[in-house]
Amino acid sequence: MQTVESQVEQGALRMSGGREYGRLPRPSLKYTEEVARETAPLYEKVKHHIPEIEWPVHAPYVYAINKLKRQRNATILAHNYQTPEIYHCVADIAGDSLQLAMEATRVEADIIVQCGVHFMAETSKLLNPDKTILIPDLKAGCSLADSITGEDVRLLREANPGVPIVTYVNTSADVKAESDICCTSSNAVAVVESFGVDKVLLIPDEYLAQNVALQTDVKILTWKGHCEVHERFTADELLAYKDADPAIQIIAHPECPTEVTGVADFTGSTKGMIDFALGQKPGAKVLLVTECSMASNIQEQAPGVEFIKPCNLCPHMKRITLPKILDSLLEMKEEVIVDPQMAEKARRSVERMVNLKN
Repeated sequence: MQTVESQVEQGALRMSGGREYGRLPRPSLKYTEEVARETAPLYEKVKHHIPEIEWPVHAPYVYAINKLKRQRNATILAHNYQTPEIYHCVADIAGDSLQLAMEATRVEADIIVQCGVHFMAETSKLLNPDKTILIPDLKAGCSLADSITGEDVRLLREANPGVPIVTYVNTSADVKAESDICCTSSNAVAVVESFGVDKVLLIPDEYLAQNVALQTDVKILTWKGHCEVHERFTADELLAYKDADPAIQIIAHPECPTEVTGVADFTGSTKGMIDFALGQKPGAKVLLVTECSMASNIQEQAPGVEFIKPCNLCPHMKRITLPKILDSLLEMKEEVIVDPQMAEKARRSVERMVNLKN
């Protein structure tokens, strides 16, 4: 006779759209010789960031997750701000928010596990409506995305008739649905200028909008939304690093205040920051003015560069952990659903950006 537990184990997990996925047994999380052997090459990528004594805690999760990915036909996407054991050891694709969304349209897997924050998972769903999108923690939000709602955008449109609304991709599907077009930090100037008008709303990141305004003659109307990681940096803090060592190259994200980008040697998107850092000669010292896990993650690609980390962590990104990724694959949770009507409108805003000829 089957026990209740075994009956549940053999049951199915029903997802939206009627899809069913079989339940899988919970794997052992012991640090065995097999686990040690199979994960040894991965540890080489993170050994400078994870002490050897801690690896036996991470390795069983890494081993189990990589095995489950194959069983589920799943692909794991990880943002640059994820911790090294996620970024280097279980992610199939890593990048910034737009890179991940675009790469997701190219993968053949049935399931995408988004290791980032909720708006990223929503964007992946917008661009991949037929795939199952999971996020390991639904509470992985974003202070910037939470600063504005679709209703706010509707009110902005009423107050500014005829003014195009450009929305940063770091927003909810609800906000994207009420906008004319989306932008990223790397293409914001081109998107703003694409309308050929003298005034544009660029929302919700006030600092991104202010930094864009310095690069165009278009009048930029702003919203007081901020990233809680980037808004904490100050010019005085960075100048103190420069005073201590004038050779340090300061690389800032445009979500930082203009006083910060004003003292930086380079300002660019997440991808732009990485490309700039990787282009430095061995022996160079680089200060990345962004979430500090990014420096740890790209160190492997630039072993000769010394990264200085003024360590501001994103508490939302750090809600994603190896145990939660494992549970997500085992239990097929948490699925990200977007209302079809909202999704259609939001997808249009994203696709307009993607199809924009710069």
